[in-house]
Amino acid sequence: MTRPVVSVGNLTVGGAGKTPLVAWIARSLLQRGWTPGILTRGYGRRGSDLLALEPRSPRPANARAVGDEPALLARALPEVPIVVCADRYRAGRVAEVRFHVNVHILDDGFQHLALARDVDVVLLDVTQELSDRALLPAGRQREPCSGLARAQLVVLTRVELGDPRPAEKIVKQINPQAGIFHSTTKLCRLVDVEGGRTCSPEVLRGKAVTVFCGIGNPRAFFADLRTWGFTVVAEDAFPDHHTYTEEDLSRLSEKARRAGAAALLTTEKDAVNFPPFWDSEVPILACAIQTEVVEGGDFEKALLERLEAAKKTV
Repeated sequence: MTRPVVSVGNLTVGGAGKTPLVAWIARSLLQRGWTPGILTRGYGRRGSDLLALEPRSPRPANARAVGDEPALLARALPEVPIVVCADRYRAGRVAEVRFHVNVHILDDGFQHLALARDVDVVLLDVTQELSDRALLPAGRQREPCSGLARAQLVVLTRVELGDPRPAEKIVKQINPQAGIFHSTTKLCRLVDVEGGRTCSPEVLRGKAVTVFCGIGNPRAFFADLRTWGFTVVAEDAFPDHHTYTEEDLSRLSEKARRAGAAALLTTEKDAVNFPPFWDSEVPILACAIQTEVVEGGDFEKALLERLEAAKKTV
């Protein structure tokens, strides 16, 4: 690979808001004249062959074929090539030759040390404790906090739900040179999973809803829903990357009906994991969200400075 690499990862097993930040970085680079490509493993997909999702072409909606996170990124970023392969170096070579990308975004790459990177962006969810006592298999932390020494940029996510100061203190102790930034999760709209129609969140404010998800940190999603003004009367959490069955959705629909809920709310990542055919008496709406970096301009400046320096060394 001959182009700069930006790795976006975390210390924990999922749930830090990585996919929305990957999309945010890709949009930022596009707006500044770069040609980014996304390299991803495609967790949970069927098969292991390399898949190249071309820009500005029909994107596969079946998460079982590409993985739920690549499917979600493909929908959100139709102009960005996405290469799905466990061998990220091979994926990067394909992205450079076939799509002429001039910067790679390595999705979930902090522990993928086999591939060199020029910028390591690490996300820390402030709603989850950061402690070496939580290392796998006892907890959800992949590696000790000392791994933060490898990061250049650290983004503290979900600061609308928790106090970022404990995480800031740990980062400064381990890596005082790292740039520290903060991000929030913004609800943009609701999308009817069955018909694709969009509506404003205002249509459900004050009405009872039931909610479900299969993501790394379901409690944060449920807390966000309440912060956004929804009246949550029931919650269901599934394992991360859960592949839903018709029976799952039927049971959730019946539970919502009995609770008198106006709708079932879930995430876009969950929606791409629905079966091809299903039925629900209660509308199921996916929350379309975006990451907002509080110090967005400073974060972009720090990222671009490192990329420009890396480009000069090629």
